Amino acid sequence: MTQIQLNDLKARYLAHQPAINAAVQRALASGWYILGQEAAAFETEFAQACGAAGCVGVNSGTDALHLALRACDVGPGDEVITVAHTAVATVAAIRLAGATPVLVDIDPVTYTMSPAALAAAITPRTKAVIPVHLYGHPADLPTIAAEVNPRGIWLIEDCAQAHGALSHGRPVGSVGELACYSFYPTKNLGALGDGGAVTSRDPDLLARVRALREYGWTPAARYVSFSEGLNSRLDELQAAILRVFLPALDGENEQRRRLAAEYARLLPAGVVLPVEQPGCRHVYHLYVVRVPERDRVRDALAAQGIGTGIHYPTPIHLQPAYREVVELPAPLSVTERAAEEILSLPMHPSMTVEDVQQVAAALTDVLK
Repeated sequence: MTQIQLNDLKARYLAHQPAINAAVQRALASGWYILGQEAAAFETEFAQACGAAGCVGVNSGTDALHLALRACDVGPGDEVITVAHTAVATVAAIRLAGATPVLVDIDPVTYTMSPAALAAAITPRTKAVIPVHLYGHPADLPTIAAEVNPRGIWLIEDCAQAHGALSHGRPVGSVGELACYSFYPTKNLGALGDGGAVTSRDPDLLARVRALREYGWTPAARYVSFSEGLNSRLDELQAAILRVFLPALDGENEQRRRLAAEYARLLPAGVVLPVEQPGCRHVYHLYVVRVPERDRVRDALAAQGIGTGIHYPTPIHLQPAYREVVELPAPLSVTERAAEEILSLPMHPSMTVEDVQQVAAALTDVLK
């Protein structure tokens, strides 16, 4: 029986090997390795793909969120509302900005921010809201935007898991004032190392992020810091590699959607499947189901050579580093129950329908 990995990064490299090798050679031969032509070209191309006015390449998705918050003057004394059911980077970035993370519950179907929980958590100290487009499915952007926009609260989209996803005909990242992306290798648009980006429709916000990513310098006064920035730059090698992967993103997302449809057709009763909400386009960064006795099921699949994951096993408000520094306006009962039952099945564009059939058959056998 073939072993099936949760993700297969080597297969992804091999699928694009000649173009990646040529791009790396081009970047190396240029003699310019930080903020050169490759980064500038990628920023332009990615902004166009996202429907944004511009893009600023940075070192990671965490830095993207941190810099976006800083560009909005979010800092000590401010509250930022997000969710506990996310990668820890979302909350880590809020803490890096000096603000207080306020964590609200999630929708039980999409696992993204509950608009009702958001509405109940807003206070006069709320400076920004970060909805997370989780697993490749958009958060409820129309409802969230209607809640925060009249109040003058910054809307910063965490798009780290949703490159190419759509919300009511619009790309994720095009609704909030700023959008933040990760190019960690496992992402739908992943580099072969760390990387991230901030996009926006607002040239002034983009200029602020661009200055902050490099010590607060401006094009007119390099080596003079006008704000307290940091060093967070997308390097030329990663930018060149991302320029290879970007044109393939839509096709690879469609492959993920085909695999998801096959999972939905084959998985047995008793497995709670992901749901694509009306008006949304899910890009299945992860294929996350819910099963009874999750840990037993996971061990049984591992015994058959099938890799799985848990995204995420411990909600952030229960993690030692964050228990005392986050605020919870209400219990996170949906979040906590989901963490006990969710299971990520193998999902990557190098998978075949036959791979999905093998996983589905194994899961069916385990659940008998």
